[in-house]
Amino acid sequence: MWATLSLESRFESIEIAERALLDLLGEVEVGGDEAYWALTALREAVANAIRHGHHGRPEELVRVDYRVRADHLSITVVDQGDGFDPAVIPDPRDAENLLKPCGRGIFYMRRFMDEVVFRRGPGGGTMVCMNRRLTPRPTKE
Repeated sequence: MWATLSLESRFESIEIAERALLDLLGEVEVGGDEAYWALTALREAVANAIRHGHHGRPEELVRVDYRVRADHLSITVVDQGDGFDPAVIPDPRDAENLLKPCGRGIFYMRRFMDEVVFRRGPGGGTMVCMNRRLTPRPTKE
């Protein structure tokens, strides 16, 4: 299964992105912790696109592509911002960063997904591609 959303760059759009992912995961009977970790990574990616990519400009769109199979999830989030270098993002676990309000989103994405890759989007901006293996549902006999 697959789906694509184009969302306004508003924090309310995160709920739309989450609902779509929950519906797709429900179709392949994935829930519980696996759904929670995927939702958390999605939430962080979309929030980063809105906050850092678009700087809250609602007229810019966030595109979210989902590919869901019983054993695999792929999510791509694309913004229209200026892009960034993820290698220069400080580690939020370092003592000097513990109380900073930003910097945890990428850490969470990498923690909760099996693979996270950042690229320049096709029209500029940032494209974050996240993949996670899913536990196949047991077959009923």
